[in-house]
Amino acid sequence: EVQLVESGGGLVQAGGSLRLSCAASGFMVDDYVIGWFRQAPGKEREGVSCIANDAGATYFAQSVKGRFAISADNAKNTVYLQMNSLKPEDTAVYYCAADPGPAMCDVSGMTYWGKGTLVTVSS
Repeated sequence: EVQLVESGGGLVQAGGSLRLSCAASGFMVDDYVIGWFRQAPGKEREGVSCIANDAGATYFAQSVKGRFAISADNAKNTVYLQMNSLKPEDTAVYYCAADPGPAMCDVSGMTYWGKGTLVTVSS
C-alpha cells in the first residue's frame, strides 16, 4: 500500500526557514516523481517543487526559485523540502504527492497524496 506522510510544518516568522519531510512507503522514492504542492485558503492547489531522483530532474515554481530546495534520501525513502526566506504568501497546507511518471509537478497527474501539513508564515 502506498503511503505518504508529511511532517515539519508549523508557524514561522517571515524570513525564517522550515524543512518539510515526506516519508514514503509502498514504493521507492527513486522510482517515482515526488512533489510538493500547496493550497492556500480560497486558492487552487499548485505545484511547488518536484523531483525525479533517478533522472536527476527537479522543478521549482517561479515563486519559490532560489528560496526552496528539494532532495531525496533513498536510504530513508524520504523526500525533503527545505524552505528558506519564507514569506507570508507561502502560508498554505503543503501536500506531498507521488506518481510513477512521467508527469512533473502536474496536480492532475499525481496519483498518490499525503494528508498535508500546515505552514503558517507570520509577517
